[in-house]
Amino acid sequence: MLALSVLVVLAACGVETAGTAATAGAIKKNEIEQGRATQEQVRQQLQKSMEQSQQRAADPLADGY
Repeated sequence: MLALSVLVVLAACGVETAGTAATAGAIKKNEIEQGRATQEQVRQQLQKSMEQSQQRAADPLADGY
């Protein structure tokens, strides 16, 4: 009977560990997706800034000076 109780407790710990690992994996996946989204936003902002700089360089009088 003791062996059965120990087996049940150990099995429950395994389930707990697997659930925790799955949760940690899901959190990491979300972090990676958010990082990629942030990276894409920064890339778009940089591209826009570069285009604006090129436009200003092409037409220096456009700023009103």
